[in-house]
Amino acid sequence: MSGAAGGIRNAMTIDVEDYFHVSNFEHTVDRGSWDTRESRVEANTDRLLELFDRAGVRATFFVLAWVAERVPALVRRISDGGHEVASHGYAHRLIYDQTRDAFRDDVRAAKRMLEDTSGQAVEGYRAPSFSVTERSLWALDVLIEEGYTYDSSIFPIHHDRYGIPDAERHAGIVRRPAGTIVEVPASTVRIAGMNLPIGGGGYFRLLPYQWTRWGMRRVNVSEAAPTVFYLHPWEIDPGQPRLPASWLGQLRHYRNLHDTEARLERLLRDFPFGTMRSLIQGAPLPYLTVGTQPSASR
Repeated sequence: MSGAAGGIRNAMTIDVEDYFHVSNFEHTVDRGSWDTRESRVEANTDRLLELFDRAGVRATFFVLAWVAERVPALVRRISDGGHEVASHGYAHRLIYDQTRDAFRDDVRAAKRMLEDTSGQAVEGYRAPSFSVTERSLWALDVLIEEGYTYDSSIFPIHHDRYGIPDAERHAGIVRRPAGTIVEVPASTVRIAGMNLPIGGGGYFRLLPYQWTRWGMRRVNVSEAAPTVFYLHPWEIDPGQPRLPASWLGQLRHYRNLHDTEARLERLLRDFPFGTMRSLIQGAPLPYLTVGTQPSASR
């Protein structure tokens, strides 16, 4: 295993949210209905915890505080299992659709709730749908001011909802007006001058398994760098209720749900994994340039 991956440990990360929180359904699922819908996040996350326990893997769980408020025992099980608890925010709103003050309230409340529930210091943050983009870089300043030490919200690709295509591909320290923060981007490979995603989620489900394995191995061996893999609990749940969405939204959300758990088990055999915290602690990190000028908040 270590030979195939060049002996480099990668970060295994889970964005703990329920199927109805997903940005694909933002315009078709009323937020006021969330508490009335069948919740499946606890059972699905427990399946992941069992899978990681069998594989001897410790992961980082970016927990939506809305979930933590309703299922605090799940957060305690994550922490008691030796995993890192990090923040996915509170209300699953895209950052660039919020004001600075609203975003601050969201990440402050999430950090407080997750720390009180887990008994851990919450150091990391990942935005819903990787929504730190050129127009929301001000969010990094808010995270610094609210005591977060690292962020994993930038995806260095082109996408209709997120992405900073020319962002650095590997972890580093970002200087901002409010101070510094470690940025750990979602993983890509660079081919013919383009960054292509290999880091998980829909790319893991929609593309052949061989693409993820080849891409991670290339980064581990040829670039001597770790990768960051991400998944959502709903992605191992083919029995979840079907929700209305565009044909593209349907494809992105429901394609290959029945294969994901087996693919994940295979990935855990093919590569060594650990927490995000273990990936960046003690590592010599370069300073990065993200974007052009510090973005103004709204």
